[in-house]
This record gives sequence, structure tokens and C-alpha cells, in this order.
Amino acid sequence: MSVQEAAFVKALPRRATAAQSTLDSPVFLKLVAGIALLLVWEGVVRALAPAYVAKPSGIAAVFLRVLGDTEFLTAAWSTLSSVFAGLAVAIALGTLVGLAMGRVAVVEHGLRYYVNSLFATPMIAILPLVTLWFGYNADARFAVVVFAGFFSIAINVSDGARSVPITYLEVARSFRARPMSTLLDIVLPSSLPYLIAGLRLAAGRALVAAVVAEFFISIPGLGYFILFNSRTFKHNEAFVAVIALVIVGVSLEALLNWITRRYLPWARRD
Repeated sequence: MSVQEAAFVKALPRRATAAQSTLDSPVFLKLVAGIALLLVWEGVVRALAPAYVAKPSGIAAVFLRVLGDTEFLTAAWSTLSSVFAGLAVAIALGTLVGLAMGRVAVVEHGLRYYVNSLFATPMIAILPLVTLWFGYNADARFAVVVFAGFFSIAINVSDGARSVPITYLEVARSFRARPMSTLLDIVLPSSLPYLIAGLRLAAGRALVAAVVAEFFISIPGLGYFILFNSRTFKHNEAFVAVIALVIVGVSLEALLNWITRRYLPWARRD
């Protein structure tokens, strides 16, 4: 056996190990699963469905054109601006109510039952009432977004405020800290991981609420963009808006994970 052949034989185990590591990689497995799903989707639609039904090749053909379309950009801005504004209001109100519920027994006993009940209420069930109160316009969508995001934040912040280690509070009392200082310097920072967890739930619920409101009220937005294009048999264009919503949801999750790693390392999720 020559020197080159011996080196090749010696390198085989390392190559086999590297190949096995690639096959076992979560990224590789996700990529393979995604490609397989797209191929199955494409094949089933081509074989069984009408020509107007969305399929990966059709979505890819119209993707960039839809993204650059003024109508789509206007709809995306309308939906996302309402979602982010509603989330900002939900965070502010939910944090205040959650801290009060977590630290004041009277508020806890008075509000806990109603907050939990409204959290479990399907948001689509209140849409007819909201449209009566606010009208068939963007104000109704904004109200539904706030409703969808408020309760998950309030409940999680309340749990966080109640879970503050008693030693922290005893140290604050021993230094005669004022109640407001204790609330802002101890209780609120200790509740931040719970606030982030509530915000994860609230962000997804807010996106769903905005789209459902646009379906129901028929106001400009990604929801109405999807509805209109679906009803006019432009399924590929409608699916581009669905993908945009997915990207927004995943981006929000990634942003919250980064905030947790960067500013709350003790609460980092594995």
C-alpha cells in the first residue's frame, strides 16, 4: 500500500464522522424536512388541485412582485403599525395591572377572576361588540389588538410580581426603602422575565387579532389583502401576505430571545 492510499484509508473514519455529524445536525434535518414538505405540496397541488391554488413555484414567481407592490406595502404598514401601537398600550396597561395584582391583595382578589375569564374569551367573539362601540374602522382593530395582548401580559407580570424572592423584600425593608422604590427597583426587574414571556404570547395573539379584525371589518390591511386575493383566485399573491405575517412573528420571537440573552442572562431559556 502506497503512502497516499494509507493516508486515504486513515482519513476515512474522520470523513465518516463528519458526514454523520452533518446528518445529525438540527439545521440539516430542518432543511431536509422543509424541502420535502415543499416538494410534497407542489406535487399534490399539480396532481389534484385547480391551477389557481397556491403552490411553492407559483408563490416564488410572484413573491418579489407582490413585495414591491404599493397595495401590499400599504396593507402591511396598516396592519403592523396597528399591532405595534396596540402592543405598546397593552404592555403599559398590562404591566401596571399585573404589578398591582401581584403585590396588592385587594386588587388580586378583585380582578384575578375577571382577567382570567377574559383571557380565555375568544377574541372573535367580541368583534361584533367592538364594532358597535368603535365603528367599522381602524379603531375597532386597534381595540381588538389591545384586548388580545393585554391579558397575557397582566397575568404573567402578576405571577412575576408574586414570585419575587422574600429575601429581596426583607433587605429592602431593612434599609427602609419606600414602597415605590421597592416596586420599581426590585419587583419590576424581578418580573421582567415574566413580562417577556407574556409579551411572546401577546405578540402572536395581537397579530392574529389584527388579521381577524380585518377579515371581519373589511378594512385595509394584510388580513383584507389575503381575503380579497383569495376570493379573486389569486392564491399565490395571498400566500405572500401569509409568509410576511410568519416572518413578522418569527422576527418578534427572535428579538425577544435576543433581549433575554442580552439583558436578562439569568432568565435565558435553553
